[in-house]
Amino acid sequence: MTRLSVNINKIATLRNARGGSVPNVLTAAQRCQEYGGQGITVHPRPDERHITYEDVRTLPGVMQTEFNVEGYPGAAFMELVLKVKPQQVTLVPDDPNVLTSNAGWDTQLHQLFLQETVQRLHAEGIRTSLFMECDDALLEAAAQTGTDRIELYTEAFARQYAQGQPQKAVAPYVAAAQKAHELGMGVNAGHDLDLDNLQYFAQQVPHLEEVSIGHALIADALYLGLENTIQRYLRALEMARYESA
Repeated sequence: MTRLSVNINKIATLRNARGGSVPNVLTAAQRCQEYGGQGITVHPRPDERHITYEDVRTLPGVMQTEFNVEGYPGAAFMELVLKVKPQQVTLVPDDPNVLTSNAGWDTQLHQLFLQETVQRLHAEGIRTSLFMECDDALLEAAAQTGTDRIELYTEAFARQYAQGQPQKAVAPYVAAAQKAHELGMGVNAGHDLDLDNLQYFAQQVPHLEEVSIGHALIADALYLGLENTIQRYLRALEMARYESA
């Protein structure tokens, strides 16, 4: 079954709005895992507006599942992840000032940079993933970097799905996942996946190893409770596996 990695950035956003340690990021990570989450994702940014670098340094102490750290591989980020050594680092081409991730890598333009970065991470035994859009040429260039996986950027899917065009929405992702698999890369996905669209996406997209979900999941938890919400997301993934079998 496709694994669910819970992005806890929004927990940190709420904490930082007031200062102090409530809600507690470490406790949230522990609970997410206890309730069935199969991984924890964080995306520290240079201004530390949600997850801080100190959070990243302390989270391994409560990890019982996989730890995935996302971010732009600048000097400070690389120093952090090479010290912490999470199971996976997802490289994202974020400008420091963007509100949220909004584009995948141009792996042709940045191929040498990404290749060198992937090699540094591999030397420490860290699995790598590149945040990508559905473009065959860019996927082929991604494979040349040596990355283990890609993470498909799913905002366009979510937008079209909400407009009542599910088949049109998912078709590029089906093709991209198949292409990535043929090139020897694993497939992750994330951004705007939620309880409305997740089951369909996971049912349709082949070779899907992991989804990373934060904003929608934490928002749902405000109404449904964290344990119930995680179980609902897991159930959607289970149903997708059942329907596609």
